[in-house]
Amino acid sequence: MTSFVYTTYIHTSPKKLWRALTEPAKTKKWWNVNFTTDWKPGSTYAIKQNGVTIVDAQQVVLESEPHVRLRYTWHSFTAEWADVHGHTPDFLAKVQGESRSKVAFDIVPVGDVVRLQVTHDGFKSGSTVLKSVRESWPPLLSSLKTLLETGEPLPR
Repeated sequence: MTSFVYTTYIHTSPKKLWRALTEPAKTKKWWNVNFTTDWKPGSTYAIKQNGVTIVDAQQVVLESEPHVRLRYTWHSFTAEWADVHGHTPDFLAKVQGESRSKVAFDIVPVGDVVRLQVTHDGFKSGSTVLKSVRESWPPLLSSLKTLLETGEPLPR
């Protein structure tokens, strides 16, 4: 498989979910990440996590339909990012050698809840990044769901 797909149902509105995916104060709570962008297709974004800011012209918003769909290229992997996350130089070399992946968030109202489907794709077979996102997305999305339903994310 060369993609990761995860679907969850959240007791929230599409508007609140959108805000949790795009507003820095919200993304910081459940993901510990801040994005700086206007979320318009074609715009670049900066990502800040654990004191490291990554700016790259290839970090681009691909689609942005508020409350419906958000899609962007995945962030760049830098030496500073690897250091802060405890990754080895070998791991960094592997992920830097892979093609850039993309992530999409599809938001669909279903009665009183919202179905969120996250699709992270663009990987080649045997991808190190794919292995990593398969392990990291489920707890992150569980924290997002918990935040929206209770007001607090999962403990880290």
